[in-house]
Amino acid sequence: MRVISKEQVIERLPYKELIDALADMFASGASAPLRHHHTITKQDGTDSTLLLMPSWSASSGFGGVKLVNVNPENRESGLPSISASYLLFDEKTGQHLCLMDAGEMTARRTAAASALAASYLARPDSTRLLVVGAGKVGAQIPLAFGEVFQFDEVTIWNRNKKNQTGLVDALNALGVNAVGAGSLESAVKTADIISCATLTNDPIIKGEWLQPGQHVDLIGSFTPGMREVDDEAIGRAKIFVDTHAALIESGELKIPLQSGVIEESAICASLYELCAKEKTWRTNSDITLFKSVGHAIEDLAAAMLIYQST
Repeated sequence: MRVISKEQVIERLPYKELIDALADMFASGASAPLRHHHTITKQDGTDSTLLLMPSWSASSGFGGVKLVNVNPENRESGLPSISASYLLFDEKTGQHLCLMDAGEMTARRTAAASALAASYLARPDSTRLLVVGAGKVGAQIPLAFGEVFQFDEVTIWNRNKKNQTGLVDALNALGVNAVGAGSLESAVKTADIISCATLTNDPIIKGEWLQPGQHVDLIGSFTPGMREVDDEAIGRAKIFVDTHAALIESGELKIPLQSGVIEESAICASLYELCAKEKTWRTNSDITLFKSVGHAIEDLAAAMLIYQST
């Protein structure tokens, strides 16, 4: 069985190819069971999360499972919040083919899925990207979206200004015209695309800040108690999801559904429908909102791309 390192994962997941692989996987109609989601309460009373995400595809001949540990408090000690590994197997024989570092794979496929959704939902002439959050996923967003849009400027906002400055400097070193934001409200109001990748429990984006024609991409909330935007934002936007698991797993949609702010009929489409390319889903004046919680077929598509590049 092969073991593929983080460095090899990065080398074998160029964003253009990854976005195309995700589009093909969703268009094929591949499916996966709802991920296993477990809360681990530690001795100090804090909670971490264990995720198990299986998927398989007879047409591709591959299957796999991702094991993810999410420990938000790791930020306080300088450790990554997410630790993950992926096991790829032969769908026909069940033989294990390779084990790979899935931390970088997760960040890259997450950013790529959002870029894929934005290719259908954001204005093609979008030139200003705002990234809210300067963590592992936030660092990938400008690179993934840059394969779809031609940005004049990328703005970074983060509560920790040291981390914000660090990401701005890193992006500029890669040739991205990146700047730091002082006011989140001002940055939101002037952006064409707003992508949030935080681990906040309480909304930090207000609906009253949003402008007609904007696209809002929400990545961070993955439990029923987490939210990045408020009820007004949800109520004003045309809503899209990666899969309908987002209605169950994320407080972003589960809370407003339970309180009556929106009904399930407000969900316009998933990535399956978007990638089918059967209709146009927005006008230039719409505010579109894409909520992702991650899906196992995204991991399978990425793992196959990595494995087949060896």
